[in-house]
Amino acid sequence: MSETAAPAPTKVQLLELLAAIGTAQWREFAAAAAQHGLTPTQARVLAQLEGPVPMRGLAVLLVCDASNVTGIVDRLEARDLVRREPDPNDRRVKNVVATDAGRQVIRRVREEMQAAHGALDTLDEAESATLYALLTRLRPSMEKG
Repeated sequence: MSETAAPAPTKVQLLELLAAIGTAQWREFAAAAAQHGLTPTQARVLAQLEGPVPMRGLAVLLVCDASNVTGIVDRLEARDLVRREPDPNDRRVKNVVATDAGRQVIRRVREEMQAAHGALDTLDEAESATLYALLTRLRPSMEKG
């Protein structure tokens, strides 16, 4: 008996699958954020703050107008989740930095995403490593946009 290999998926099939997974992950992220009194966009800002990010840089990452970022950052700052700092190289530029409280809340949001954690638990160690390697390879091309 010969087993025939399944045909390789098309790019459209792969993109549809990535979109479905991304949508499900975003929905769960938004629900977890809401449990902490955050809008999905506020949580997304916190998730982007690995280090200082200029206000304009946040607008690019969020694909929105810089004026929208001001309101988002104002609300996060009022909750002591972020602070604005002058850029050391150009004092006209304001960087947004997560506070300890901001880093803790976004960590909790990510930890509370049980469906995503459960889905990843269905993979064995080798599958997890393969998925990680593939996604790491795709990420730079996807983030260029």
